[in-house]
Amino acid sequence: MRNFTFTTSKSIIVEVGAAKRIAEICREQGIYNPLIVTDPGIEKAGVLDVLCDCLRAEKMTFATFAKVVADPPEVVVKEALALAASERVDGVIGLGGGSSLDTAKLVALLAKSGESLQAIYGVEQARGPRLPLVLIPTTAGTGSEVTAVAIVTTGATSKMGVVSKFLYPDVAILDAELTLGLPPAITAMTGVDAMVHAVEAYTSVRQKNPYSDLLAGEALRLMSTHILNATRDGSNLEARQGMMLGACLAGQAFANAPVAAVHALAYPLGGHYHIPHGLSNSLILPQVLAFNAPAAEELYAELAEFVIPPLSLDLGKPSSTSERCQQFIDYFVSLIKSLALPSRLSEMDIPEKDLPILAEDAMKQQRLLVNNPRPVTAADALAIYRAAY
Repeated sequence: MRNFTFTTSKSIIVEVGAAKRIAEICREQGIYNPLIVTDPGIEKAGVLDVLCDCLRAEKMTFATFAKVVADPPEVVVKEALALAASERVDGVIGLGGGSSLDTAKLVALLAKSGESLQAIYGVEQARGPRLPLVLIPTTAGTGSEVTAVAIVTTGATSKMGVVSKFLYPDVAILDAELTLGLPPAITAMTGVDAMVHAVEAYTSVRQKNPYSDLLAGEALRLMSTHILNATRDGSNLEARQGMMLGACLAGQAFANAPVAAVHALAYPLGGHYHIPHGLSNSLILPQVLAFNAPAAEELYAELAEFVIPPLSLDLGKPSSTSERCQQFIDYFVSLIKSLALPSRLSEMDIPEKDLPILAEDAMKQQRLLVNNPRPVTAADALAIYRAAY
């Protein structure tokens, strides 16, 4: 067995209604004047009010920053950081999807350490420390509440990442009540994103380990069980909680066994065309799975057991490894169709002439591509995009 280190958030609360205990949870972490970081959609939907009302009821002071946008640019992080300084906050609460949680992580770190954002890009460049941090996801997708990564948009089509142990929160709260009524498309896209996290963690060649494998398998079982119900019925609390836990487990898995080619090829789609991250993953997932199959056949066959009913029989004999691998790939093709998500790049108004540019950009994601079970060349990336077109 290879050596490995497994790390995750200090405390994870899985409890329907837990967000209403936010004042109690904050005080346990020494937070008495927090900054809540979120986005306009969460504010408009009234989810922010839930936290604010609970804090007011406990006579706690707080500030709110509700200007986070998808794929947050540096200016948004810096504006939130300036508010944290002016309000002299002693902790940060991240509320929302991955963009809000990533922004909250960075604010908590920079507000305490005094470092510049530019100085901490890369792997373990931050010195720390950070303010106490509580993260509350409102989608079941990114797993940001249990990862040590934050992504920032740094240019028209470019992104940079911060990877640091300081980005793990003190507390992650999984409260499915906050996801009730989430639109079907967002539920579907974020759900597939989380499933990709599990698949790529399980097949990651560099840091694959027994803990991540166990988490990835259970994540796929939970999400394959609940994703259709959660998408079709926004009020199904059991399905929502199952998806939230599944996404969290997948987040823990890929935080320790990093993602690979699906994400590497998805990032240029978001950078150039502002396609939501989960949908970007979904659009090229079947093609990457097919490309990886020669190298990952046994692993895909193993994962099939979590998403497909027990071994099908052919004349009394179990399916072969290659058959089970293909069933696994076919499952995702069928799932994407059942979720009513677009399945071709051409449906996204992407000019076919841009595919070489996308392939060139994907090859810049070497930190992800090195984790892929099969090496990816520039020609391979272009072929995958063409197959997905």
